[in-house]
Amino acid sequence: MIIGNRVFDTENKCYIMGILNVTPDSFSDGGKWAKLSDALFQAEKMISDGADIIDIGGESTRPGHAPISIEEEIGRILPIIEAINKSFDIPISVDTYKSAVAEVALNAGASLVNDIWGLKHDPKMAGLVAKTGVPCCLMHNRKEIDYSDFMTDIVADLKESVDLAKNAGISSDKIILDPGVGFAKTYEMNLEVINKLDKLCELGYPILLGTSKKSVVGLTLNVPIAERVEGTLATNVIGMIRGCSFLRVHDVRETKHAVMMVEAVMSF
Repeated sequence: MIIGNRVFDTENKCYIMGILNVTPDSFSDGGKWAKLSDALFQAEKMISDGADIIDIGGESTRPGHAPISIEEEIGRILPIIEAINKSFDIPISVDTYKSAVAEVALNAGASLVNDIWGLKHDPKMAGLVAKTGVPCCLMHNRKEIDYSDFMTDIVADLKESVDLAKNAGISSDKIILDPGVGFAKTYEMNLEVINKLDKLCELGYPILLGTSKKSVVGLTLNVPIAERVEGTLATNVIGMIRGCSFLRVHDVRETKHAVMMVEAVMSF
């Protein structure tokens, strides 16, 4: 898979997507990187720590978040995407489900669309991704927690997103799937989908796992957000063993060490 100017060997390697939220209300780091200078500092740190992609989001998607306008979202992310693209040689992902935001971000230098609604929210998103030729990450999501058979339904939902992509002209080698940990799932469902990620790998697309500091970790360990690094690392190790190709995380250095250790052991 090619993202930006880099080749990603998703069948044999696991890559790190560093999270850069430029929002005032994200659950983990709201407000910390909203200023351009702070965002650039954090991007440089994540790159030096081993990030392979920087994922930039301008609207919080935590439970109960307040939606913002397209204009506000663009205003938050555009200067930062432009600055990172100018200052560093690393692929940039834009975390948005709005095609108007994605289009501006791609024109500014982003090279991956990370859509938490799997192309199902904005009917123009699939066509934009196809037209621009960039890869996309399609996350599992639902408006309600209502399943007849949890894992079977997740697979079916993701297949719907894949169909939307293919019908729009997005090629198979430009699709990444995300199980959507923390979205439209109970605590037990989150644990189950992490443990059964290999079922999603059977769909034949690279899988991205995003558990970083989420409630499934906090509830399991009974710890606040700032103390969820170790629990997150445990889920990422399981994800790698189950076949994940990408890990979306806040703590890049610690994750990089875990990835190197797992790959070393699994190479024998």
